[in-house]
Amino acid sequence: MTPPRRIALIGNSLPRRCGIATFTTDLQRAISDARPLLQTCVVAMTDHNQAYDYPASVALQIRDDNLQDYVRAAASLNARFDIACLQHEFGIFGGAAGGHILELLSRLTIPLVTTLHTVLDEPTAIQRTVTERIVDASGKVVVMADKARELLHSLYRVPHEKIEVIAHGIPDFPFVAPDMAKARLGFSGRSVILTFGLLSPSKGIEVMIDAMPSILQQRPDAVYVVLGATHPNLVRDQGEAYRESLSARVRDLGVEDHVVFLDQFVDQATLLEFISMCDVYVTPYLNEAQMTSGTLAYSFGLGKPVVSTPYWHARELLADGRGVLVGFGDAAGIGSEIAQLLTDEPRRQGMRERAYAASRSMTWERTAARYLSVFEHARQGHRLKLIARVEPDAIPSLSPATAPDMRLGHFLSMCDDTGLLQHAVHAVPDRAHGYCVDDNARALLLACALNEPGERPISDALTARFAAFVQHAWNPDTGRFRNFMGFNRTWLENSGSEDSHGRTLWALGECARKDASLPRRRWARMLFIQALPVVEEFRSPRALAFTLLGLDGYCAAVPDDGRAQDIRCVLAERLMSGLATVEKPDWQWFEEGLAYDNARLPQALIVTGLATQTSVYVDAGLRSLRWLMAQQTTSLGHFRPVGTAGFGELRKRPRAFDQQPVEATATIAACLTAWRADDDAEWKTIATGVFSWFLGSNDLSIALADPETGSCRDGLHPDRANENCGGESVVSYLLALAEIRQLARVNINPASPVALCAIGA
Repeated sequence: MTPPRRIALIGNSLPRRCGIATFTTDLQRAISDARPLLQTCVVAMTDHNQAYDYPASVALQIRDDNLQDYVRAAASLNARFDIACLQHEFGIFGGAAGGHILELLSRLTIPLVTTLHTVLDEPTAIQRTVTERIVDASGKVVVMADKARELLHSLYRVPHEKIEVIAHGIPDFPFVAPDMAKARLGFSGRSVILTFGLLSPSKGIEVMIDAMPSILQQRPDAVYVVLGATHPNLVRDQGEAYRESLSARVRDLGVEDHVVFLDQFVDQATLLEFISMCDVYVTPYLNEAQMTSGTLAYSFGLGKPVVSTPYWHARELLADGRGVLVGFGDAAGIGSEIAQLLTDEPRRQGMRERAYAASRSMTWERTAARYLSVFEHARQGHRLKLIARVEPDAIPSLSPATAPDMRLGHFLSMCDDTGLLQHAVHAVPDRAHGYCVDDNARALLLACALNEPGERPISDALTARFAAFVQHAWNPDTGRFRNFMGFNRTWLENSGSEDSHGRTLWALGECARKDASLPRRRWARMLFIQALPVVEEFRSPRALAFTLLGLDGYCAAVPDDGRAQDIRCVLAERLMSGLATVEKPDWQWFEEGLAYDNARLPQALIVTGLATQTSVYVDAGLRSLRWLMAQQTTSLGHFRPVGTAGFGELRKRPRAFDQQPVEATATIAACLTAWRADDDAEWKTIATGVFSWFLGSNDLSIALADPETGSCRDGLHPDRANENCGGESVVSYLLALAEIRQLARVNINPASPVALCAIGA
């Protein structure tokens, strides 16, 4: 494999004022210096409607709150670069917990290496989800401390082999005494203590100021230099109130002649001059979980004695006598340690020499070489992953126009003179498990779907058989449909589940609207209205959604039924209430967990909103469907339905397995319904991509559907496909195929997307 020739770093860039901007710019320069023939650039994050005079090395900007910028950036990266390197820190990307960056990462086809500048030990649910998805998208993950590697492995379950620890880079600066720099900067004859970086309350500057009186008792010549502008976000929100409070603290302690504030954001040459002149560098930070400190790395790399609080980066870098650690907020301890260093030249010099020697492996030249090696490994791993997923020719490229033919051979073999059998052993119908109204209602939906122009309808006799099964399932004594029937035609229950009742109403509603037989349409209307009232007692969100989908058909066929219209509003409001009760920024859903047929919930709201011209229903449906698609899309961009192993888990990221065809079918229908609602062609693209899941564009690169027979395997296990081809699976595949084929006909004869009616599943 040839080495990468074009590398893009995604992060902040100078002249934006922040540590990530400095790091990204320094790393880009170091890589460029290491390999002059490489094309390197920065994709710069631009914040809060700001504008920066970026250097030529910035090839592209992303406005942090503009999703389309992320999408366009992904396309540009895929077209122009061999590898991308993301600099991740919470707070620089838009969306909840910076989740907008996933819009870019999910579309990347080139390898990705991510540097995590922060690894949280107590993340919120959304922070954890975003971190896990970034890690999933990355071929390699770089951190700067062993503590970060430990957390990634133990808390986020990242394999050790995926993690690389590369120290924060430092300039290769000579080991020099401070006197000459002191003279140039006007601090001759003073014992200089330095802190630099953007000012913010987490830096603990107050603690160091409080320590100054005790230091001055032993070193009256001491001066504390605080170099750095106030953090731009703090200035935006509070002005200079924080800096002014520090100045007031200095005055209250009477140390005005011994504390100097330099409100500057300096270039690297000036910064190195200031570090060179200090006798002791101090980082009195207040947050233990700080995983990386560029200021600590730079000062350590210039061979400076460092006194620091024991945040994670400092604890590792300053171990074994390479620096001094003092407790958080301990002004007396900091004062004592600094005073001892300032009055003990041999100890200070020994610490300087140990720090400088230990830091030689951290120079930007060495750091760039480590990154280039990681890039090579990531590209190799990316290639192997693509090979393992199957060579491109093995999975048919799919557009609606090239969708498979509608073949009903296996479906017909699963039907007998009673109806559609539930299960199969491989492709052989399994009579041991009999029938259910769920599958026969789905079969009736399929019969209605195949009445669309361009499809060959199934026989009237077979459609009548499915209708007869539904009729026989009706139990007037309970006002409910039975569900399970033995092969001997004996009902196994008096009433089925709420969900099976709702699905049967859905089939009846579609039959009332689309069946080829007028007498059967009349029958469907009659039975629908008989079975509808009990639904008002239901609590299952899916039962409500299925019924709303049925009401869409029924109300179109019988528009003057005011009672049905009223029930439709009641059920829609109940779904809306569930969403309002549960929804949070990181969980835009109707329930505390995900289960099966998830996409039917937003689809039902969108359909109902369109029919009743209620925009809040449409908006809620679109919002929740977008969130669901984010959960069901892998970092490589293919569809991954919610796995059955995670059904019922509360507010957890979906499990990957087992994957079932019914989820793909529901998602296709919901996405095409969304397209009808907002005319965004991206929904068509998503729906077509989801259909490819049946053909092998999935986690195992295994085709579930056989286009020649129309059969479909029952799902994906973690290591293999389920070889059985039961009733639910075959109908799910055929319904999804009908949707895609109808989409192809609409594309050939373009019209408003409203012309594409939802088929269902």
